[in-house]
Amino acid sequence: MSDALPSIKLGYSFRNSKLLEEALTHRSYCDANNERLEYLGDAILGFLIAEILYTRFPEHKEGALTRMRSTLVKRETLAGIARSISIGSHIKLGTGERKSGGWRRDSILANALEALIGAVYIDSDIETCRLFVQNLYADQLLNLAAESPEKDPKTRLQELLQARKKQLPVYEVIEEIGEAHDREFVVSCLIGDLSTLFHARGRSKREAEQLAASRALKMLESGVE
Repeated sequence: MSDALPSIKLGYSFRNSKLLEEALTHRSYCDANNERLEYLGDAILGFLIAEILYTRFPEHKEGALTRMRSTLVKRETLAGIARSISIGSHIKLGTGERKSGGWRRDSILANALEALIGAVYIDSDIETCRLFVQNLYADQLLNLAAESPEKDPKTRLQELLQARKKQLPVYEVIEEIGEAHDREFVVSCLIGDLSTLFHARGRSKREAEQLAASRALKMLESGVE
């Protein structure tokens, strides 16, 4: 733990104290701020969380791992961890940000935490940074392990769209095929932000909706929109 900032519960001692100072300097304070370290830390965090989840949850499928990773790297989670290690009061802010309570803002806290991860990586190596991230996320990983790994496609699709601040899907039965005792339903799934309309057929409306949601999820999780 840095002697200069004793109330930050880092669990890591910087060899180069200037990196720690830079990681905790907001762009409103001066030009030599934490934006570049944040950029690096964001990429490293995404990689390490993916690796940790892949190793710890070998029974989980890609969709469950993606959902878990999204939960762990979202702004609110990062800000919560930043508060737990008392980063806020040590962030250097410009006068305007300081007067408006910027040290409490989720975005500033989350960015500072990512910058810290980038700084630890530069100051040490990937193995040390991996341990640092594991320690930061110890409680969150424990809570994830206690959750059900899978949710149905409709639920997962809704959560993914909410996380990305996109419109929620609208399902519509566009065709019913066959006799009453042997009927199939064709359902469309429309997401207003996307140009693609997803269709699926099932023995019930629910089955068709789940299949359509699954197809939408597959496209969104692949990064193609």
